[in-house]
Amino acid sequence: MARLAQTHGLTDVQQEILSTVRDFVDKEIIPVATELEHRDEYPQAIVDGLKELGLFGLMIPEEYGGLGESLLTYALCVEEIARGWMSVSGIINTHFIVAYMLKQHGTQEQKDHFLPKMALGEIRGAFSMSEPALGSDVSAITSKAVKDGDDYVLNGQKMWLTNGGTSTLVAVLVRSDEGHPEGTPPHKSMTTFLIEKEPGFGEVRPGLTIPGKIDKMGYKGVDTTELIMDGLRIPANRVLGGATGRGFYQMMDGVEVGRVNVAARGCGVAQRAFELGVQYAQQRHTFGKQIAQHQAIQFKLAEMATKVEAAHAMMVNAARKKDSGERNDLEAGMAKYLASEYCKEVVEDAFRIHGGYGFSKEYEIERLYREAPMLLIGEGTAEIQKMIIGRRLLEEYRFQG
Repeated sequence: MARLAQTHGLTDVQQEILSTVRDFVDKEIIPVATELEHRDEYPQAIVDGLKELGLFGLMIPEEYGGLGESLLTYALCVEEIARGWMSVSGIINTHFIVAYMLKQHGTQEQKDHFLPKMALGEIRGAFSMSEPALGSDVSAITSKAVKDGDDYVLNGQKMWLTNGGTSTLVAVLVRSDEGHPEGTPPHKSMTTFLIEKEPGFGEVRPGLTIPGKIDKMGYKGVDTTELIMDGLRIPANRVLGGATGRGFYQMMDGVEVGRVNVAARGCGVAQRAFELGVQYAQQRHTFGKQIAQHQAIQFKLAEMATKVEAAHAMMVNAARKKDSGERNDLEAGMAKYLASEYCKEVVEDAFRIHGGYGFSKEYEIERLYREAPMLLIGEGTAEIQKMIIGRRLLEEYRFQG
């Protein structure tokens, strides 16, 4: 096993899970990832393999048929999967966030109904906050739910929905002014609805349309879509937690663990980029010797390895903080910010080591070069992370003058 990005203090069960996932990545994902990515093909065989491994229920409690593992275990598995192909980790992540939100905030009926099938991967989750004109300003959501008898009627357009086509359960954040007087802060008048639908594109249930896949620079294979609600009727028992006005806090709790996931993805992609760079540096010869023997390349490798190690350590710290029950928004923000920035830099250095061949689609580094930028904006941009970090630091280091 390579020296970099090792995690100390893991149990025998955690080590066995990670070993199994690592073997699966090496045998089932890496050999086919680039070919599938170039075709923008959904990796159904890989997803079926992940179901058999039980990864869709990794953090779902054992009482609902899951493995009941920690956020740390999940994050380390994501790191391994992203090392193989980042898109596969995205397929799992939205499912994981919805399952986490149900576990933490769902009614008992909602947990009993959804979690056992989610643990098996029979129900596949996705979540949706963003809108076409929204960006990072969640308070500006315009999609709305209006009470109508025993139901709510939802209208609006959502954007950047990962797994929009393949999912069968979508947690959607909308405005819900019912029960909240005029002047209520926006974040206190939002509600998360659990929307069940058929997989596929077009009208997937009356009032709900998934137009089709958005064509992207990278992060291919996984389907990214819009979601359009036009008179969509949802029963009141599909309000997450059973009460309106809590949606913003529920979503932010999900995004917080999602940021640990994105940090783990950054770590995995950076590890793979380092592996590709250090291997190629020992295969390519210039001026009569391996390019790895040139000091300039050794400096690059040293910097890349240090960044891989630092990002991994921060990601592990953030996951362990959350597992301990403590507030971890500072640590999660730092880990997501650092891991995504370092990932971009490590990938670019590996690209430079490859020289002209890095620009060829025949080499894996070309794919990583297109995938890394998504991590800079997913689950909150670098600027959002720095806002979170700065505010928390001022809370912790408040000047008493």
